[in-house]
Amino acid sequence: MAKTQNLKKSEVFENLPLPRNPFVEDFILEFSKDSIPDHVLHQGKRCLLDLIGVLAAGSTTPMGQIITTHACRHFASGEGGITLLADGRLASPAGVALAGGVMIDSIDAHDGMRLTKGHAGCGIMPALFALLEYRGRPFQDDDLLTNLILGYEISIRAGIALHQSACDYHTSGAWVAVGTAAMAGRVLGFDQDTLAHAMGIAEYHGPRSQMMRTIDHPSMVKDGSGWGAMAGVSAAFLAEDGFTGAPAITVTAESEASIWQDLGQVWHMVDQYIKPWPICRWAQPAVTAALDLMAAHHLNGAEVAHVEVISFHEAVRLSTRIPQDTEAAQYSLPWPVAAAIRRGHLHTAEISAPFDDPSILELSTQMTLSEDDDYNARFPKERLARVVITMADGLRYTSETTAATWDPESPPSDDDLISKFHDFADPVMGRKKAEALVELVFGLDVHQPNASNAEVITDLISTP
Repeated sequence: MAKTQNLKKSEVFENLPLPRNPFVEDFILEFSKDSIPDHVLHQGKRCLLDLIGVLAAGSTTPMGQIITTHACRHFASGEGGITLLADGRLASPAGVALAGGVMIDSIDAHDGMRLTKGHAGCGIMPALFALLEYRGRPFQDDDLLTNLILGYEISIRAGIALHQSACDYHTSGAWVAVGTAAMAGRVLGFDQDTLAHAMGIAEYHGPRSQMMRTIDHPSMVKDGSGWGAMAGVSAAFLAEDGFTGAPAITVTAESEASIWQDLGQVWHMVDQYIKPWPICRWAQPAVTAALDLMAAHHLNGAEVAHVEVISFHEAVRLSTRIPQDTEAAQYSLPWPVAAAIRRGHLHTAEISAPFDDPSILELSTQMTLSEDDDYNARFPKERLARVVITMADGLRYTSETTAATWDPESPPSDDDLISKFHDFADPVMGRKKAEALVELVFGLDVHQPNASNAEVITDLISTP
């Protein structure tokens, strides 16, 4: 596909030099599969498969359907279109990145990282598929897996830097934009000047949306990941055409230098938690504690009379008791805990309308929520909760202090992850296609020349 060239770009950039972090720029542009340890490559495959499953489920939500139609109508490409993931229609690369990120975000079951208080893969993955298709085929497994890992590593450090340097709690899109622009620079073959301006534009235009606003008022804006992916892709194309940017201070500020010094030595890719359930991570320690307590004492969920949850401040802010839509159910603490206790599990059905089960409503509306000072002090490095269950006969059971299931210290096995993938993907794409994707993703081989699983994966996830 032809790309616009601005012959005066180098002259413009020379006249407006930016503060630089040459170490980071060199790392991005010279990043190689040969520098990635095998366990990091494997984690990249795991996160990719998990994201594909969540994408499939997200394509069926009202939020996912609205955003794909929006991308088709308002993000059309004058130079030819890129196929929208899980949809099949065409849009611009920025539109594909936006729609994919929003679709994944519409089912709150994707991976995340505690120190960023957010999610890198949700925006990085769809942006990467859009960029690779834009650059043109053929592309190999190396193009997919290596760039995915690069996007995670840059995004996560930008996120840590933003939380460390800004007083507001911004959504993931704010820093995913920087990682997306960096990844685009490698995919599109930028020089250092163009890369620096791309990251600067992305950080400046990234959605620095205030996360706690959507916690208090759940809606489809959610974590801003799709908007960050769109901003990062757009920033890269603008820089490619000579558009100048302000410095990306999360990357270049001297105060944040220590965050970047371990690039290529410490791999935050393996610090991702995986979500077993499609709800905010902050609510998951309480769900884990409740289900563990029920199992340990062989409690009957129908006989639970009252529940008390003690957790950290941000979790207690998830206070919606009677959800009106899936966004409110995903950003609730009382509802998923009550649903898990009454039904013994928590699947997409429990966070989907209608929310009219009287037994769940009874438990949710009467649930007691309170904060623990120690849990508050240990957030965000740890997300903790304990639960007190009172039975109809008056007996009380109290859980231990509990972290969420599938944290980095206790990750799911590959079999557990594949089982979750099938739970999300099979109802949408069918078992046969889902099984093919499992084999293709785990078969990605960055060291085999011309390995082409990546192209088949792209084709499979780009169809409705």
